[in-house]
Amino acid sequence: MRKTLSIALVALMALSLFAGGSSESKGTEIYFLNFKPEIAEVYEKEVKPAFESENPGYTLKVVTAASNQYQSTLRSELAKSAPPVIFQVNGPVGVQENIDNVAPMQDTSFYGLLADKSMAITLDGNVVAVPYAVEGFGIIYNDAIMRAYCALPDKAVDIASAEEITSFETLKAVVEDMTAHKEELGIQGVFASTSFAPGSEWRWTTHLVNPVLQAEYGDRAATFAAKEFGFEYNENFKALFDLYLDNSVTAKGLVASRADADSMAEFALGQCAMVQNGNWAAAQILGQAGVKVAEDDIKFLPLYMGLDGEESKGLNIGTENYLAINKNASAEAQKGADVFLTWLYSSETGKKLVSEKLMFITPFSSFSADEVPDDPLARQVNIWMNKDGITSVDWVFQGIPSEQWKADFAQAMLEYINGNQGWDNVVATAQQAWAREAEIAGR
Repeated sequence: MRKTLSIALVALMALSLFAGGSSESKGTEIYFLNFKPEIAEVYEKEVKPAFESENPGYTLKVVTAASNQYQSTLRSELAKSAPPVIFQVNGPVGVQENIDNVAPMQDTSFYGLLADKSMAITLDGNVVAVPYAVEGFGIIYNDAIMRAYCALPDKAVDIASAEEITSFETLKAVVEDMTAHKEELGIQGVFASTSFAPGSEWRWTTHLVNPVLQAEYGDRAATFAAKEFGFEYNENFKALFDLYLDNSVTAKGLVASRADADSMAEFALGQCAMVQNGNWAAAQILGQAGVKVAEDDIKFLPLYMGLDGEESKGLNIGTENYLAINKNASAEAQKGADVFLTWLYSSETGKKLVSEKLMFITPFSSFSADEVPDDPLARQVNIWMNKDGITSVDWVFQGIPSEQWKADFAQAMLEYINGNQGWDNVVATAQQAWAREAEIAGR
């Protein structure tokens, strides 16, 4: 009987250990709601297995919101019984939109990595959002096509390289002359499609509008506080916007069916010479099947639109990429969030993934000068940030009062493109929607 009892006890202990081991292998789940669809595969196939391998006891769940649907997806996911513990906010406006969910982060190891602590967003004396990437946007161009243009014997603009384009006047002259020579240059249009498919309007409602917001308000603080938007530089905005539309791969009547992914494919396949986007687009370009543009030929020009002093202005450089931790998640999940973020931005494996796969230019002291993304557009951002006599244009678009303003602005622009409304309607919509949304936001 004693022998039988001993065998039974051993079996019971083994079963208990097995059950415990099974639970241990599952680990604490860290749910991260990702903002960027273009790098979703990197998180899922490379970051997740690497983190779980080096951090036993934790599992990483990555869900990616559809393009331009992040805030609505976030609201839905936060309401669930197992909400994301790590999520993104787009600056102070994003913090206000998620004010009931952001947790204090000043005691986290992740926040401790931030080189310039003033970059973090605070709320009621607490750090509630930490930037994880610095980015730049402008006009991406294919230098091989630009060199071919400069070599034309009958070109109308006397430039030897794209680097001599330092104003809207020169940009417009070059673009229109390239259109006249597009068959010789082997392109379908100078610019990629001015995409207006649902979810693709952000390149115009957020990025293209940034220089005129900066020109009108001067800095971020004034933009955040603005109750009205005069759209004083709307003609400058229109000048560059029209240049895109009139010299494009795609006819105006078809832009509503084009997504930003289509635009990037057109550029990657050598169908056009230029496209407006940011350094994050390098992965899209180089990852395109059948890509024809060489890595060394992918370069940047600023968003020239005839604003005063633009010859000394560079790329639009800043960040709206802030990470927050959900204070309503379990304490165990919040701890796991800090473990994951600290690992990603300070471990050798994590940093390698950040710089080589996610291609982030980070603001963390854990990265050395040579640990930067090895892609052409990240290198271009670094070059433009360090050009003598050139000042970057700050990201003041974070002061836009709401996503609804962008939606109204985009719809008015599409009506203008389709010839249903004049430009005056675009200006009036931008002004009226801003006043309405600013009042709703309590400015």
